Amino acid sequence: MKILFFYFGRIISLLTLPFYSFFEKMKSVKMYMYTGYYSRFFAAFGKGSVIVPTIRMLEGARYITIGSDCIVGKQVQLTAFNYHSDDSFRPSIVLGDKSNIGDYSHITSINSVQVGNGVLMGRNILITDNSHGGGDNFSNQLEIPVKARPMHSKGKVIIGDNVWIGEKASIIGNVMIGRGCIIGANTVITKNIPEYTLAVGNPVRLISLKNDKDE
Repeated sequence: MKILFFYFGRIISLLTLPFYSFFEKMKSVKMYMYTGYYSRFFAAFGKGSVIVPTIRMLEGARYITIGSDCIVGKQVQLTAFNYHSDDSFRPSIVLGDKSNIGDYSHITSINSVQVGNGVLMGRNILITDNSHGGGDNFSNQLEIPVKARPMHSKGKVIIGDNVWIGEKASIIGNVMIGRGCIIGANTVITKNIPEYTLAVGNPVRLISLKNDKDE
């Protein structure tokens, strides 16, 4: 029976093969229509950039800038919160030219997240400049439900040009990642990374990608 279903699938594949290019073109049409619909909500949306259907959440799009020739993967969550509880914020998310956000990733800001040009992100990336609770009186906030805690930012996230971020990496606020860095899969970044450095592991280990002969 398994073999029968296998060959039945092969036959269907052969019968629909002439229509494959048509279906692929329809996917592109859907993507560009989807992009056109959402692009008007952003602070700026660069030429040649696309949003792969569907975006999971888009909060505060007027504080988000997408550069040219970028790809925002499917089920991406972009959140720029300007208000929470009794606090107001001035958030900013900027994605540089020719940078890609991998599928199922989440970028969130109440302060500033700046991603340079030519940055490639894998899937399930977290980039955040904020947390629920924090600051000098954090211990007192532990008795408050997490959602009710005041939003707190330790500082900006700045990612330089041509950085490669592996799958499931997390980049937490008040860090600067230099140009040309590689962030390994599953790595958690909580401190500055010098340019042209490989950052891997947890706790993170730093390995220079350049030596004196390269200079």
